[in-house]
Amino acid sequence: MQTSFPAFRVGFIIAIGFLFSQACLAASIKVDGKISDGEWAGAQHITDFKLVQPLTGANAPYPTEAWVLSTPEGLAIGFRNTQPASVPRTRERTRRDGDAAVDRVNLMVDYDGDGGIGYNFTLNLTDGIQDAVISNENNFSNDWDGIWQHAVSEEGDTWSAEMLIPWYIAPMQKAKGDTRTIGIYLDRVIGTTGERMAWPAASYTRPRFLSDFSKIEIPQYSQSLLAITPYVVGVSDLVRSKDMFDAGADIYWKPNSRFQLTATLNPDFGQVESDSLVVNFDAVETFFSDKRPFFTENQSLFNVGFGPGNGNLIYTRRVGGLNDSQDGAGDVTAAIKLNGSLGALNYGVFAATEADDIGRDFYALRLTQDFGKQDLGFMTTRVNHPFSDRTASVYAVDHHWKPSDAWNVVTQFVASDIAENGIDTRDTGMQIRVNQELKDGWRQNAYFVHLGDDLELNDFGYLDRNGFNYLRYEMKHRVTDLPESSSFRSKDWGYATSMRYNDSGDRLFGAAQISRYSETRTGGNEYFEFTWLTNGNDDLITRNHGILKKPQRLLGFYERFRPRKGHWEFYGNGRFGQSGVEGIERSEVEFYFQPTYYISDTLSIYGGFDAFYRPDWLIWQDEQSQLVSFEAKQLNLSAGMQWLIGGKQELRVKQELRVKLETIALDAKARYAYQLDAQGNAIRSNDPVHDFKLNNLGFQVRYRYELAPLSDLYVVYSRGGFGFERDNPQDPFSLLGDAFSLRDDEMFLVKLSYRFSI
Repeated sequence: MQTSFPAFRVGFIIAIGFLFSQACLAASIKVDGKISDGEWAGAQHITDFKLVQPLTGANAPYPTEAWVLSTPEGLAIGFRNTQPASVPRTRERTRRDGDAAVDRVNLMVDYDGDGGIGYNFTLNLTDGIQDAVISNENNFSNDWDGIWQHAVSEEGDTWSAEMLIPWYIAPMQKAKGDTRTIGIYLDRVIGTTGERMAWPAASYTRPRFLSDFSKIEIPQYSQSLLAITPYVVGVSDLVRSKDMFDAGADIYWKPNSRFQLTATLNPDFGQVESDSLVVNFDAVETFFSDKRPFFTENQSLFNVGFGPGNGNLIYTRRVGGLNDSQDGAGDVTAAIKLNGSLGALNYGVFAATEADDIGRDFYALRLTQDFGKQDLGFMTTRVNHPFSDRTASVYAVDHHWKPSDAWNVVTQFVASDIAENGIDTRDTGMQIRVNQELKDGWRQNAYFVHLGDDLELNDFGYLDRNGFNYLRYEMKHRVTDLPESSSFRSKDWGYATSMRYNDSGDRLFGAAQISRYSETRTGGNEYFEFTWLTNGNDDLITRNHGILKKPQRLLGFYERFRPRKGHWEFYGNGRFGQSGVEGIERSEVEFYFQPTYYISDTLSIYGGFDAFYRPDWLIWQDEQSQLVSFEAKQLNLSAGMQWLIGGKQELRVKQELRVKLETIALDAKARYAYQLDAQGNAIRSNDPVHDFKLNNLGFQVRYRYELAPLSDLYVVYSRGGFGFERDNPQDPFSLLGDAFSLRDDEMFLVKLSYRFSI
């Protein structure tokens, strides 16, 4: 069939017209960091910024303007910040998600305007960025990375910033009509003073934060995106003389604002960023955050905290973690996440599978429904362990109630059902948090949690312990009317009392605590706390071999951070306390100090030294079913370098070279063994005891080249080792030197990933 020339010409003209119209739309906001009144015509103009750090609510000390505009390409934000020469600007380069005391602006968006989930976009004076997901009112997770446009510029006594956040960056509920109501929070931080000016005058230090965002109505737009990120990786194991090659892909599909799919095929879960070294002989496992892209993308809906500390119903490090045969990590073959909304109902589905007979299957379903001042959530998880004939199911209901601006109440109920080798075990748990904002800087909160003896969440989640009952009440008072002569801008005092019992009725201990967090006028901070613990019982240390009675204890902690001044930045902390049975007479002390020297705004080096003395350190030894007291000396050394390299004519960091060194040296001299009587008293025995020593090494050199947003080339060299020996005590400084010869693992890795967007 032949096409007539006139028809072809008409089609060609239509196509050119369409492309031109799209180009015009894309050019409606030119993200170059320069605020042009013409391109921001029709935007909401905001000038009413208030001081929120310190949290006084006073007018902003430096003029700050912002513009908010909804465009077909995304949500556009512009800032114009006045900063006279008398207030020095910080031009330190930062890596992505790097935390530094620099001049910066923040945009935080709650796309559904219901206080459920928010997104934080930070842009600093040198075009460095951070992005994070906000959940549970004020919980920030920096593990998530998104693609968004940004630029900064300087002119005279002002600097300006522009952002364009595409609509496909986050799932959101269906809009009503042609408009959408979103929650907005904008702020600006002065790096050299730490002052924060915001609109509205909300603060993440309060129990309510997301719910206090300003609600604005904007035109509704929608975008679709299909992105595929294939990767190839090559690893050379230099210890075992073995080379490995692999390939896989991540898939991101968002056909509209209400549905989002993320999948990974044959994912590479090798760590391009190593975990910190730890020494842990406790009964509670160490918690590590997850940096793997698939598990940080679109994860906020599944982040349901439960229990004290880092407790969560989903701990993504379980997927691909230690397998059921205890001989290595699980081999994840595929994983998928679905997020979407149906009206006011939000839903999420998660599934992952590991290979071979020892592999596990992970599933999760999450539902939330907004009812105005209340919202209700449901979550269930399931893990199948074919190798160990175990199936673990968890069911949870959570209720959030915000009866007024001053009150915030969160209630949760959890149940577990464990079927293993034909035996079914069930138990429950619950918790409630109540926060109230009072007058004149006062606020109070109460927290209660009950965890049944047989409650099991750690097949997929993370829980420090079970069989636990905890009640805590805290009163806080913020003081901001400090004299100009004070080195502090604000002081936040805390007074708390708590009580802990296990589920058998044994009192673990009670506590009374006083603390203070202070912000300095130079942008730094100071924190201290003192805690008195009553006598009580430790039911974890013996690994289910009875309880251990402990005397009263006194704990103290102090830390201070001084941001960069000239070439130097300093951080240090110290603590004392008691962990044994001999009380205050044998207190342990720890001191940590880390200076950072900035050779330039792009190159810095740091060194950290940690000294720890434990005169009565109790460790349970399963072989002899006894407690042993050690006198231990531990030294930790850390050092590193960060070099951030941008183009000659641009601020943006395209290349990054990081060197990270960590060593641990521990010498533990055995004092004597204990046997426990029926009442839990520690009775010295004549059983033989042995000294031990250990050292540990972690070293990594990582080079990263950003080819395009979320497309990187990594070249990584890493080396590590662990040494352990009974008897033959050794000076910790000698052990520290010997650590550099450890070589259990040594590898060279090259990884290339590139994101293709359609």
